[in-house]
Amino acid sequence: MIDIKFLRENPEIVKENIKKKFQDHKLTLVDEVIELDSKSREIKLKGDELRSERNSLSSQIGSLMKEGKREEAEVIKEKVKKINEDLVENEKLEAQYDADVKERMMKIPNIIHESVPIGKDDSQNIEIKRYGEPVVPDYEIPFHGDILENLGGIDLDSARRVAGNGFYYLLGDVARLHSAVLTYARDFMINKGFTYCIPPYMIRADVVTGVMSFEEMDAMMYKIEGEDLYLIGTSEHSMIGKFKGQILKDENLPYTMTSYSPCFRKEKGAHGIEERGIYRIHQFEKQEMIVVCEPEDSWNWYDKMWNYTVELFKSMGVPVRTLECCSGDLADLKAKSCDVEAWSPRQKKYFEVGSCSNLTDAQARRLGIRIKGEKGNYYAHTLNNTVVAPPRMLIAILENNYQEDGTVIVPEVLRPYMGGTERITIK
Repeated sequence: MIDIKFLRENPEIVKENIKKKFQDHKLTLVDEVIELDSKSREIKLKGDELRSERNSLSSQIGSLMKEGKREEAEVIKEKVKKINEDLVENEKLEAQYDADVKERMMKIPNIIHESVPIGKDDSQNIEIKRYGEPVVPDYEIPFHGDILENLGGIDLDSARRVAGNGFYYLLGDVARLHSAVLTYARDFMINKGFTYCIPPYMIRADVVTGVMSFEEMDAMMYKIEGEDLYLIGTSEHSMIGKFKGQILKDENLPYTMTSYSPCFRKEKGAHGIEERGIYRIHQFEKQEMIVVCEPEDSWNWYDKMWNYTVELFKSMGVPVRTLECCSGDLADLKAKSCDVEAWSPRQKKYFEVGSCSNLTDAQARRLGIRIKGEKGNYYAHTLNNTVVAPPRMLIAILENNYQEDGTVIVPEVLRPYMGGTERITIK
């Protein structure tokens, strides 16, 4: 959510930003907010005037009673009573205008960074840089679902019977590889100075609407029936929610945290859930990183964070590239975002395995996360980045380490987490 003061003073900039995100249907929201905000301020001014008048009259009542002027005092009491009635109605209007303004402000996208390329969708994202040499072997790389089955590492049929499409059982050395990736990623981030955390896997509605737009919420979140609770789609949600309503001391910043969690996503709008694969699923596990920092430090942290992901993939021998997300591919709260994509030798192209985002003060403003500094209180900046999401990481590892005989070489850095296992063999 952007600053309403900024919107009041710069409505055309806000409208131009909406156009750059190809959301012209939201342009009317700016004028609606300005009109409602004006009415809200008028009503609040009227309320202040009524309270001032009430206080003045109330002080007269005591004086008149002391002077024995009871009748005059009773007349003023009636006036005070009428003012109180007017204030009740006025406060109802205040609350309604505030709610109407907030509802519209929550739909207006964050101001994108000036460096963000303008484009309608992810097809117009721009490659920044490649890391590692993408290799296509002279033998065929099977579909990752077939590799998993040949290694005895997945049972999708049982998962479908138990939960439906979009779920899986991982087994044996493949399950162990999955856990190894997560544990290695955890230690990798701890060594970067991040504090390890295991957060709640459910969050309340006011946290959900604080960390994401309504459109994202509807497409992603699973609601717990009969409870004010949602299953998290990523641990970023509960990690940023940890600071909700807090005033942070500037000397304690930045907060740098890395978290493990399962993640649950409806994947509403996806073009079907693959029955044989694990690329797009309803449940997966992930290592995440978040930073809460001073506004002037957030762009430095943004560059550090996506570089950590690139470094992690390089350490496992997986070629990757980074992409600058264009304006139309940015979620509403994001000021700038960078995707990390891993090389797929089977498809001979890259595929997304992580995303780094700077949300500036948009999340902090929604959640009330402020910093107490020498010049008063101000909103923090929040950032998040995928360290690793093993289902897609598994695909990258399997394909880039697949051997002609059907076995898969375990990346050297993961072997200590697998009891020294160097190769996963066919079962």
